[in-house]
Amino acid sequence: MYMRKLSFLVLITLICSVLSGCLYPEAQKADSQVSNDEQLKAVQKAVDQYKKANKGLLPIKTKPENTPVYMKYLIDFHQLKAPKTDLAAPPANAYESGGVYQYVIIDAEKNPVVKVFDVRIPEKIRELEIRIRSQGYPPFKKELARNVYTLDFKKLGYQTAPKVISPYSGRKLPFVVTGKGEIYVDYSKDLKQALEHSTQNFKAGEDIRSLLTENTPYVPAYSLPYTVNRKNEPVFMAK
Repeated sequence: MYMRKLSFLVLITLICSVLSGCLYPEAQKADSQVSNDEQLKAVQKAVDQYKKANKGLLPIKTKPENTPVYMKYLIDFHQLKAPKTDLAAPPANAYESGGVYQYVIIDAEKNPVVKVFDVRIPEKIRELEIRIRSQGYPPFKKELARNVYTLDFKKLGYQTAPKVISPYSGRKLPFVVTGKGEIYVDYSKDLKQALEHSTQNFKAGEDIRSLLTENTPYVPAYSLPYTVNRKNEPVFMAK
């Protein structure tokens, strides 16, 4: 009887150990998924320190000139390491630390501000691009604007259309494709909501994506430029 009780206690202990071992890393992982003000402030402070110490230069990775604006100035954390700045290491939620956020700088020439975007977006885009290449061409479905289309995802093997979660609203955002087969996230719904709550007056031809970066830590990564129509609704900007 004593041995049975002992075996039972050992089993319970092992189960608890396994469960705690599974749950604790998830809790740690959760900490690395969240973009918060303190982490942004720490990186912003480090960027400002670096800029001041290096005659206006920014700690960024070299990217091609034609890189889309919201992914062009990726922060190079190797350049921000102490003692150059007060930043001891990249934030826990940074891609470089195993998190899901890529830290970037916007308005680099005039007023460099630190923002982030979710690295799971390009991962999903790469998955779509692989399926398109295996088929040989993008299965266009509906034309949304000049050179902007929806995709027939069933022809790519999807039962339901893949989407990404908006960092602004939490809603699911669809993908669109250009005539060249380039995949982008469609932020139209978020922009429509932002326009409804904005007092700014945009003119046709002005890029309105700044509405999404003004009061949030996020940039609309992997997006096409948007402007407004006569009804002050978001539309893809004609190229």
